[in-house]
Amino acid sequence: MWLIQVESKVLLFFYLLVTQALDIGTILNLIFLILFFIFIVWGQRIQMMILLRDIEFAIGRLKLMKDSARNAVIERMKKFSSSDPSSFIDKVIEYVTIEPVSLDPSGIIWKYDYLLKTSEDRIKSEVYSFVSQAKEEEKSNLLNVLEVLANLNLLYKLMRHYYIMGKKTGSAFIIIQLQAILPEVLMNADALMGALFAFSYGHPVGDGVGALVAAKIMGSKLNETKEIARDTVFMETTLENRKLGVIKARGPGGTVGYPGDAIMSLLEREKYDLVVMVDAGLKLEGEKSGSIVEGVGAAIGGIGTEKYKIEEVVSKKGIPLYGVIVKMSMKEAITPMTEELYKASEQVIARVKEIIKEKVPEDGSMLLIGVGNTIGIR
Repeated sequence: MWLIQVESKVLLFFYLLVTQALDIGTILNLIFLILFFIFIVWGQRIQMMILLRDIEFAIGRLKLMKDSARNAVIERMKKFSSSDPSSFIDKVIEYVTIEPVSLDPSGIIWKYDYLLKTSEDRIKSEVYSFVSQAKEEEKSNLLNVLEVLANLNLLYKLMRHYYIMGKKTGSAFIIIQLQAILPEVLMNADALMGALFAFSYGHPVGDGVGALVAAKIMGSKLNETKEIARDTVFMETTLENRKLGVIKARGPGGTVGYPGDAIMSLLEREKYDLVVMVDAGLKLEGEKSGSIVEGVGAAIGGIGTEKYKIEEVVSKKGIPLYGVIVKMSMKEAITPMTEELYKASEQVIARVKEIIKEKVPEDGSMLLIGVGNTIGIR
């Protein structure tokens, strides 16, 4: 009797265990099916909500950067003006240059050139008038500061535009593409914040390495330069017993000058055996900052008007055109010059000396153009 009771209890225990296990398995299966159904039906929507949250956070960071930069520019301009510059700054950073019609491409370069110069003249006259108490180089630096703020403002507005469009339309393609470029956009915004500091206080930037090379070669004769084009200076010296003409933007204010106009004007009356351009160039990730590469062609950035002028005149005159490029990142190009880039300028000078000895006869001449923003560089 006692054994029967024990066996009954054991059988009851195993029955309950098996029954409970089956119930747990059934519940887990049901949960899995429900989750599977949710992800099939609403999975993309859930993913979009997560992406939109990340984008919203990034836009918040951009807005914070833009507002911080705006406040910094306001405080900077207050030092040179008794009136509140807030409304003036908000107006200037919204200025646009309307592109010329390109249906008939003939002559479009000169249209672009005219419109860019007109736009620069307008902003320069308004800024110079507002901060009339500032020195000449400080006025030029303020133009650069406002340009940095305008770029930050544009980045913020573009990101906000596509964020709202993606949210309104529910388009996964817009949202995914926007999320994909977030790291690069934020990296560029950080670089612009660094540029704001450099241009506010007149520190040389990485993009000025070409101007630095030209200034070093000019040396003690730097004060003997003459203006050959707008915000662009020229002088003649000797290097390795050859005649050397040197062109750079006029410093120490922040400007890139008009090297294209300078070269066109100079080559109309002077003869050179070789033209060498020195400029900063964007490196690829993994490349060393300050590394130097050489090539053939006009080493100059921008929209292309100055490059066109240089290529046009040297091709007509049949003058070889070489380029020496110092590699750097986008951030290094617009933030205070690093030690690696400063040392690279010495290496470029050594290479320029080798080029003039190798490519120019002793009774010949070479033209050197130091391209780049000359802020903080005489």
